[in-house]
Amino acid sequence: MRFEIPADKKLVHESIIPIRWGDMDAMGHVNNTIYFRYFEIVRLDWFYAIGAAASRTAGSGPVIVNAFCSFLRQLEYPGEVRARMYVANPGRSSFDTYVTLERTDEPGIVYAEGGAMTVWTDYAARKSAPIPDALRALIA
Repeated sequence: MRFEIPADKKLVHESIIPIRWGDMDAMGHVNNTIYFRYFEIVRLDWFYAIGAAASRTAGSGPVIVNAFCSFLRQLEYPGEVRARMYVANPGRSSFDTYVTLERTDEPGIVYAEGGAMTVWTDYAARKSAPIPDALRALIA
């Protein structure tokens, strides 16, 4: 099954991530689990850039409740990945994030695309909380 990224989304961040030799598996391509790491890197870069990153002392912050990836082409070392992050569907406490991965030396060719649902969470109560107004303004 291939998950489709919706056309109605908002680009919010982009990161360049080096492909490391250790990212590859015995088959000579980037291991499937690493694609999720690339998604995590761009998502965290964005959260830190906007001041919404979770910390142990924060009262609330983002929690990923599901994730998916469609592997379209095999990434291989050496090279760099351009990860583009999009947001869509803001609700009371959740929003969707989507990521596309391209090689920087092959712009426009998507190697993988995926996403995750992010839920803003009250850490002490261990339940969802309303998305802060400043974050809502960025994702609306």
